[in-house]
Amino acid sequence: MTVAVGIDGRPDCENAIRWGASEAAARGVPLHLVHAFVWAEFRVPLGPSDTAPGLRAQADQIIAAAVELAQKFSPGVPVTGTRVDGFPPAVLLAESRTADLIVIGSRVTGRLLGLVVSSTGVELSAHAHCPLVVVRPTEDALPGSLVVIGYDGSPAAGAAVEFGLEYARRHQLPARIVTVLDGEDDDHDLHAAVRPYARKAELIEVTGHPSEMLLEWSADAQLLVVGSRGHGGFAGLLLGSVSQTILNQSPCPVAIIPRAAIESPP
Repeated sequence: MTVAVGIDGRPDCENAIRWGASEAAARGVPLHLVHAFVWAEFRVPLGPSDTAPGLRAQADQIIAAAVELAQKFSPGVPVTGTRVDGFPPAVLLAESRTADLIVIGSRVTGRLLGLVVSSTGVELSAHAHCPLVVVRPTEDALPGSLVVIGYDGSPAAGAAVEFGLEYARRHQLPARIVTVLDGEDDDHDLHAAVRPYARKAELIEVTGHPSEMLLEWSADAQLLVVGSRGHGGFAGLLLGSVSQTILNQSPCPVAIIPRAAIESPP
């Protein structure tokens, strides 16, 4: 099993490599860097020419540079890099069947627009067979000092709690579980479901819009963890009309537990 990081040669994936290398070291597993070679899907020359070294050679250079960078970040972690023909969503979805974790970066588009999570991130949020972490490109170090977990009572949210608590234990961080109520009535089921975690995490119950509440309560977080069901609840924040609010605006890396990650056999 490995931590896998999607790489494309852009500067904004550097922090994804940094985060993935650090997490691989903490888990004691190898790091695998994956480059989706999209040019194989088009009718273009892939080999060297009189004026250019060739697209495959350029991709191999991207991989070599990323491997060197990862080894610099975490010298003791075994690092491999692979070029796989195909588009990033399909390549990384296939990788998610054997990886412990998939890590990708988000992109800065300017101060007003903030961050944009690619279609690959949205696709993986819905269908990956292991947890996904989306890392902001602008921090030199991890912000925050705790792990925040969004809980809405779904099976994916239960898996998010387990993932978040394990990350907090591994990195010796306190954890906070945030339950967002709809404000219409007191949800006794949610109260009861989250109560057993009281010894392991700070329990917060708030009323309001889920994305706004989670962003507010994760302002001091090192990692925000949510589950994705494919529809409704916190999944709706990731896949619906307000879909990329958390992914695009979170001040810290976001871990998403897709439904397929729960349904996939260990």
